[in-house]
Amino acid sequence: MAEKIKTYGGKAGATGSNLKVGKGRPPRLSVNATKGKEDDATTEAGDGVGEEWMQAKTLIKPDDQLELSELELKEEFTRILTANNPHAPQNIVRYNFKDGSFKQTSHVDQLAVHFSLEGNMIHKDSDEARRQKAKYGASDTLSEQALSESGEEKKEDGEAEAKTEEAEQEGEKRDEEGTPAPPKSDQKLTNQFNFSERASQTYNNPYRERESQTEPPPRATFSSTANQWEIYDAYIEDLEKQEKAKENKKQTTRKDEEKSKKKLTALETQSDDISCIAPAAKIVERMVNQNTYDDVAQDFKYWEDVSDEYRDHEGTCLPLWKFAYDKAKRLAVTSVCWNPKYRDLFAVTHGSYDFMKQTRGMILFYTMKNPSHPEYIYPTESGVMCVDVHPEHPYLVAVGFYDGSVAVYNVTLNNQAPLYHSTAKTGKHTDPVWQVAWQKDDLDNNLNFTSVSSDGRVVAWTLVKNELTFTDVIQLTLDEVPQEGPDGTQLAPLGCGTCFDFHKQTDHLFLVGTEEGKIHKCSKAYNSQFLDTFDAHHMAVYKVMWNHFHPKIFISCSADWTVKIWDHTYTNGPMFTFDLGSSVGDVAWAPYSSTVFAAVTADGKVHIFDLNVNKYEAICEQAVVQKKKTKLTHVAFNPTHPIIIVGDDRGYVTSLKLSPNLRKVPKDKKGAELSKGPEAEIAKMEKLLSLVREPSNKDDKN
Repeated sequence: MAEKIKTYGGKAGATGSNLKVGKGRPPRLSVNATKGKEDDATTEAGDGVGEEWMQAKTLIKPDDQLELSELELKEEFTRILTANNPHAPQNIVRYNFKDGSFKQTSHVDQLAVHFSLEGNMIHKDSDEARRQKAKYGASDTLSEQALSESGEEKKEDGEAEAKTEEAEQEGEKRDEEGTPAPPKSDQKLTNQFNFSERASQTYNNPYRERESQTEPPPRATFSSTANQWEIYDAYIEDLEKQEKAKENKKQTTRKDEEKSKKKLTALETQSDDISCIAPAAKIVERMVNQNTYDDVAQDFKYWEDVSDEYRDHEGTCLPLWKFAYDKAKRLAVTSVCWNPKYRDLFAVTHGSYDFMKQTRGMILFYTMKNPSHPEYIYPTESGVMCVDVHPEHPYLVAVGFYDGSVAVYNVTLNNQAPLYHSTAKTGKHTDPVWQVAWQKDDLDNNLNFTSVSSDGRVVAWTLVKNELTFTDVIQLTLDEVPQEGPDGTQLAPLGCGTCFDFHKQTDHLFLVGTEEGKIHKCSKAYNSQFLDTFDAHHMAVYKVMWNHFHPKIFISCSADWTVKIWDHTYTNGPMFTFDLGSSVGDVAWAPYSSTVFAAVTADGKVHIFDLNVNKYEAICEQAVVQKKKTKLTHVAFNPTHPIIIVGDDRGYVTSLKLSPNLRKVPKDKKGAELSKGPEAEIAKMEKLLSLVREPSNKDDKN
């Protein structure tokens, strides 16, 4: 006879040894646990099935189950359910109208709806439910159901036992009748691990409502009469309070000043030790540098190129010292200027001509006595584009910046900040300042200088007490037709000034070069129009300069590869034109001759001309830089020594000594030296101009 086993819950077991295994739990024998019996669980079996009962205790395992040890079985694996939807998109972007761009949204909706059904159930206490009850007579049936439910609750205990007995009897009858067993299901058995399932539900806190009511503030009525005496007394009391507050502030400031003085005295005592040694240390440093560069110093003092005797009209330049500063190597040399009093000292400004790479600037002062390190260093936030040293006060230096501002530095002060600085409120330029130049003192004996910028303004700056005042000298307008603005106003197009130079003898006369290639002759007395305009070049004019000796002659250079010499009274064209084959960055007249000038080009060469020797070609053309891509930017003659300094776009300044042929005194046909002086220089230039001005001259025809 087959074994019969009762399952938990009162259901009859099937024939055979069929076991019911809980999901995720190890299989166990089902036991009949009837209500009210807490003794040992009993099982009912057929006749003579003791051995089969013992065999039924063996566990049924699937074929692919793992064999785990006791420690592995005891190990618990916790799975935490989160409220995040794994399928929710994380890269949703929305257009932000405030910033004008697409931005990723941080909030993502994590709600996932698995089932939704719209029902038609209504609350039993609602009006609609009452209407339906009255209409269909559901009130009687509901009362009967309520009574039956109350009776069923009382009979639950007895019916549970009766149901179990009936189930047992039905199971026995099925066994006796030999009903066939249900077919086996192909359900895969789960692994027999120590699996525990836990779940929790959060508790929703009930809402609490709190209300409060404020009491109105107490009110009091006040009335009084005000006359002049009471008002006067109130003002007097207020003044006394203010005076007391000022006295208290003065006392606190005095205490703070005493503390600061004590700190300063302590710092001064520390710095005095260094300041005592500083002059001696500077002398020793110069002696060491002189020994280091002894051969260069000897060449500077005594070297003369002997081969010039065998060359009639050619000369050379001997490289001497090369000045460089580590923090300024990546910045271009934007201007050089010799000190008018100390002949060995010169100023160099550093910046950038590339408007896409504007970072910082620097003002350096070098001396030929110490070529290894600058004497003074002034770092700036904006690139420095030009510099000029005052001719009578050599410690005052005027500079122009790329951001349009100008400043004045005092070298004697130990402060790196400028003494004067222009701002947007004090009328600074809106474009880079390309040149500054000191002028003679005004009628009130105030120092003043002039600047030119790409915004078309030529501005005169005056140093008055502690501020920098400005006045517009002239605005560079173009000859084009004025354009109409949005409001119908007429806007005159402005020219872009790049350089200027004041006449050596006539104070009010000056020249201005522009980016359009024109040179305007202007006067301080006429600030609304130009005296004359020269169509000088096809590209931007980089430099314009009056001759040191002849009052009518000036020179100009441009990016169109040419250098031209002009007579400002002769408007038909230039006196001389020289094509140098590359963009000319700067040109300068020699201080010792009216016919000698030097020019530097973008291909790294220095060109020196002497019109008295050769009116067509340079008597010296020499490459200064080693790298081909390096461009020369500026050149300047030393006022006394036969030396020129040349700056490039890599931050280096090179000093060159001129050979005797480049600075020799002219001689007459008999070999005797001609007379020296300004009159002789003027006569020498006039002789050349007379040859050019004559229309029947062969040179002019050629």
